[in-house]
Order: sequence, then C-alpha cells, then structure tokens
Amino acid sequence: MDYFYTSPENIEKKKIIIDAQEFKHLTHVMRKKEGDFIRVVDGKGNAYDVILKEISAKKAIGEITGKYSHHNEPSLSVTLGIGILKNPSKFDFLVEKVTEIGVNNIIPLITARTIPSHAKIDRWQKLALSAMKQCGRSYLPQIHELIKLPEFLQFYTDYDLKLVAHQEGNEINKIESFLKSSVKSAVMLIGPEGGFEENEIERCIQSGFVKVSFGCRRLRTETAAIVAATSILL
Repeated sequence: MDYFYTSPENIEKKKIIIDAQEFKHLTHVMRKKEGDFIRVVDGKGNAYDVILKEISAKKAIGEITGKYSHHNEPSLSVTLGIGILKNPSKFDFLVEKVTEIGVNNIIPLITARTIPSHAKIDRWQKLALSAMKQCGRSYLPQIHELIKLPEFLQFYTDYDLKLVAHQEGNEINKIESFLKSSVKSAVMLIGPEGGFEENEIERCIQSGFVKVSFGCRRLRTETAAIVAATSILL
C-alpha cells in the first residue's frame, strides 16, 4: 500500500485532508483517484487506512477506515549527534538511511574538525519525510539545528544510554554490550572526518558518555552512523 503524509492538524475523527505538496504527489505523481485505498501517516507515530472520497483542485479528503498507533516504530528512541560533513551529499545519504533504520532524532554537530558550513535543515527534513514514507514508518525523525558539541553536552542530557564513537580498535566495548531491556532512549555521538579530538572525547566522558568501537577498521562518518543505528535498532 502507498504511504502518504499529512499533519496531525489535518486529521479529524473519521476524516483526513491531504493538501499542499503531498496533494500534488498524491494526484500528479501517484495518480490516485476517488475510491482508491491509501495509508496516511502523521509523523507522530500514527498510521491510518484511508479511502479517498473527494479530490478537488487543491486538496483530497479521505475517510479513515483503520488506525494503527506506533506503526512500524521501534520501542527504543534513538538520537544521533553527528559531526557535520564537508560534502553535503554524504549527509543527505546519511539522513535517508538512518531514517529507514528507525532513528528518531538527528543533530548536526560543530566540532573541532568540522569545516563551518550552512546546515541544510529544511532539505534534510524533506529527505527524512520521503524516507519515512518509503520505508513505511509513522514517526518523522526530527532534524535539529546545528549545535556546538559543548552546548550539546550541556543541554541534551536526558537519555538512558549515552555513547560516543571512538577509534581504539577492540579494546573498547561494542555497542551491543550496553543494550538492555531497561534502555528506552539512547544517544550516539559520531565525529566528522578525522573523528573527535581527544579533549572532546574526554568532555563526553565527563558528561556521562561511554566510548564504543566499531572494530579495528576506521569507518567514514556516514558509514559509522548507519552501523551505529543498525547495531542499536536492528
């Protein structure tokens, strides 16, 4: 079944409205017609079975025939804090893939080894929306504003599990060793090209983070993010 998105404000007891860009996708790209069955997600964890009842020039109205809460979502809420990359297309790829895997929040980080650039928050949010629909999720990952690592450590504190990636081979614990049933929320920090500097790692440890390794091989940031999300969620 094809997935479409609408905001929670467009959902009533038995009625759903699809408008704006998603309406264009529904009618012009997917060629949906009155009487067709679709699935609509609200980005907050809910999915709805819908039959299209009315299609006008600017919006479609559908009747809700079924509702599913926490649809296709993991029980563990995962946040990734990731050093911003020099090549924007690599971060595009990263956003798409970790969305498909099940990450809830993506926070671009400014670290000692990042090259200052404009974070493309709106673009990344659109990519996350597209990936959410493609893979059948119901929660839309939030792409947060760019933030410096020290500020992140100060303000983002409320997690059951806090991990930071560090290249020290097999001497460091693997991610899987920390995953317990009591863990409901986790945050993973991944450095940019070249990784975190040692003083940044120390600041993370002082803030309650534990160092983890992806093994003896050095991974690109975008690869490390995918491996981390997979290790935690799949």
